[in-house]
Amino acid sequence: MVGLGAIGQRHARNFRTLLGDQLELLAFRSRRNAPVLNDKMEAVAGDPAASLNARVISTLENALDDKPHAVVISNPSSLHLKTARAAVEAGCAVFIEKPLSHSWDGVPEFLELAERKKVVTFVAYQWRFHPLVQALKRFLEARPLGRIVSVQATYGEYLPGWHAYEDYRQSYAARAELGGGVLLTQIHDFDYLGWLFGWPKQVFSVGGHLSDLEIDVEDVADTLCTCEVDERMIPVHVHQDYLQKPGVRRCEIIAERGRVHVDLIGATLKAFDATGKCVRDENFSTFVRNEMFLSEARHFLECLRGEQESLIPAAEGARSLAVALAAKTSLKSGQAQYVDLY
Repeated sequence: MVGLGAIGQRHARNFRTLLGDQLELLAFRSRRNAPVLNDKMEAVAGDPAASLNARVISTLENALDDKPHAVVISNPSSLHLKTARAAVEAGCAVFIEKPLSHSWDGVPEFLELAERKKVVTFVAYQWRFHPLVQALKRFLEARPLGRIVSVQATYGEYLPGWHAYEDYRQSYAARAELGGGVLLTQIHDFDYLGWLFGWPKQVFSVGGHLSDLEIDVEDVADTLCTCEVDERMIPVHVHQDYLQKPGVRRCEIIAERGRVHVDLIGATLKAFDATGKCVRDENFSTFVRNEMFLSEARHFLECLRGEQESLIPAAEGARSLAVALAAKTSLKSGQAQYVDLY
């Protein structure tokens, strides 16, 4: 484990749940002041490494000298690629928390290294493991409402409310040097939309640091993507912000003969035909959020055993990174950007 903040602890707990005493857990931590957190992000007394029965390693090099089977990378975004490169060079499989990196520097070389070393790589986009998103993908592939003509996705959540145990101004999401900003921190939206509708050819983004939050990164971004669906270019609009209370994550899909409304937080899917009649109504509200993370951990273990191919290898994770970085460039330049998917 490289990093034992909130998401690192979640991953460690889940791997412990799946493997029990078969798991030997090593922890390399640069910060030693993180509290123990439960799945509800509530801080409790104790030391994270001790609570996870993890042996603390003083340096990454020492950890890799122990020749672990896999390295889980959950440190700040700006450190992901450097850590992943060291792990892959040591012959370790890597489970990389999103995004793959905070910039494109070194990404092509890392992808080549991972391919040459033939190690398992996985980028942790847990929304692909939510049964609602999987049901939506199956529904769209069946084309019951005809061809898709437009998509609008919205994400919003109040940054200071994410982690009650820490000063939001010190979080990686709030700091440019750590790879923060809503475009990279909530890159989930670009990933699941790319998975459902194809990767954008071009993006145009507007926004920036528009609120009174004490951060040095963008907190509002509206990105228009052009995606090829059924051999036609369609608009996919993505709104993201650090401000909304209560939080929202939803997607509206307009097709030739109806529309689909998806509430990813409420975990509901509703489809309406051209007359307004509801033709699909699915509710996954009883689904436990941590099951997404458990499913991706289970999948990674199956990959390590050679039972599955990685659903989101580093090369796939690089696609959403390319989209988010193009959006960042567009936001700063005021110009549309072509997306280079390497």
